[in-house]
Amino acid sequence: MKIIFFGTPDFATAHLQALVEAKIVPCAIVTRPDRPVGRSKTPEPPPVKAWAQKHLPNVPVLQPDRCSTPEFASTLQQFGADLFVVVAYGEIIKQFILDLPPHGVINVHASLLPKYRGAAPMRHTLLNGDPETGISIIQLVLKMDAGDILSMKKIPVPPDMTYPELENGLKILGSQALLEVIADFEQNRITRIPQDPTQATLAPKITPEQCRIDWNRSAQTLHNLVRAMTPHPGAFCDIFIRGNKKRLKILRSSFSAHIPLPPGTLLAKHKHDLSVACGDGVLHLLEVQLEGKTPMTAEQFLRGYPRDVLSFSEAQ
Repeated sequence: MKIIFFGTPDFATAHLQALVEAKIVPCAIVTRPDRPVGRSKTPEPPPVKAWAQKHLPNVPVLQPDRCSTPEFASTLQQFGADLFVVVAYGEIIKQFILDLPPHGVINVHASLLPKYRGAAPMRHTLLNGDPETGISIIQLVLKMDAGDILSMKKIPVPPDMTYPELENGLKILGSQALLEVIADFEQNRITRIPQDPTQATLAPKITPEQCRIDWNRSAQTLHNLVRAMTPHPGAFCDIFIRGNKKRLKILRSSFSAHIPLPPGTLLAKHKHDLSVACGDGVLHLLEVQLEGKTPMTAEQFLRGYPRDVLSFSEAQ
């Protein structure tokens, strides 16, 4: 079976690597264009391209500005692929592209569909404190993440699991499911299960303002925010050091029960503890990153910034 692989970030790279290790080498790879990165704005290849150039030097890597054009459709047709595999590609694919391969287009999606349709299912899983999630492989249709389910696998989500940990778990799970689905296509034993649209929920992209800590919220809610956003873009708050406002990212946290203090109050449990009262409960800041600095533990942070010069509210 000839396959064209569409994907862009590290999550997609893991699936491409799994295919290649299983001796399923795509006849072409489609990824997003190189993008400027950092202060120098030097163009860098997306992770899928970088991996392919190193491990698949003879496989064409295609980087259209938009894949859903008649010109690019003609390019794709020349490969005579039986199936397109899409993993976190980053562009809505139009119907005339979906109609090209005989077996259609399949997509690896990081949620238990129809829950969390959209661009950020893993982050919304953690934001909402869900106890489990998984991978859905679907037949791609024009409506977002609405196609028939070809495979679904589940994993538990422990209450302290962070985004990188969840992503790593779903890379493994998705790769296993993808190989099984491709084998099902080859053996003509695909089963399609329609989604129930009445159960659909959305997982849109995260906005910068959603990453801001509001101490009036519960400690458990803020803990979920921290683990969903770490390390990038990062949950953040304002901190005042000798009256000067700085931005502080919270990279790792825990939480405990309610203390009757105003939200945003810095607690004084012991000299190495960096804990803040919330609307309900206490958020313990375990790893933080002050703007312009490298990540550090709470103990390391407090060595450089004693508690008596800190506050999480301008009025304190």
